[in-house]
Amino acid sequence: MPLGLEDKKRIVAEVNEAAGNALSAVLADYRGVTVEEMTALRRDARENKVYLRVVRNSLLKRAVEDTEFECIRDALSGPTILAFSQEDPGSAARVLKEFAGENDHFEIKALSIGGRLLEPRDIDVLAKMPTLDQARAMLMTVMLAPVTRLVRTVKDVPGRLTRTVAAVRDRKQAA
Repeated sequence: MPLGLEDKKRIVAEVNEAAGNALSAVLADYRGVTVEEMTALRRDARENKVYLRVVRNSLLKRAVEDTEFECIRDALSGPTILAFSQEDPGSAARVLKEFAGENDHFEIKALSIGGRLLEPRDIDVLAKMPTLDQARAMLMTVMLAPVTRLVRTVKDVPGRLTRTVAAVRDRKQAA
């Protein structure tokens, strides 16, 4: 069933809004993927807060105009499924990379982050980006390291003194 003009405008507006709130985008070719597999992909995307949509290339070109994802226009050819990471820059890449590993027919076409178009082989870089909680934990570890060393050093001085006094006491008792 062909889409009417109002439906096309609605799709373009929806995708444009998602692009405006997104942190990264991943494009993939979904030819040969079964309905059951696509349903599983959509479920996984929802669980990971990834906006996933099959969009006509002509509508997607209009939807990404004036967004940081305008660079993906060059990669739009053939059937395209679009994934936007909404909360974590690497979530869409992780979801689609995992799905591509399980499905031979599914192929990553391009990805974008920060207004730059990346090659499909760079999906590991994006997928391995830490989540917000992981990044916070890493930052806290780095921030706590100097304090922890200081505490250990300060704590070690009385410990050394105690061990020295105990050694002197043991010698006197042995003599």
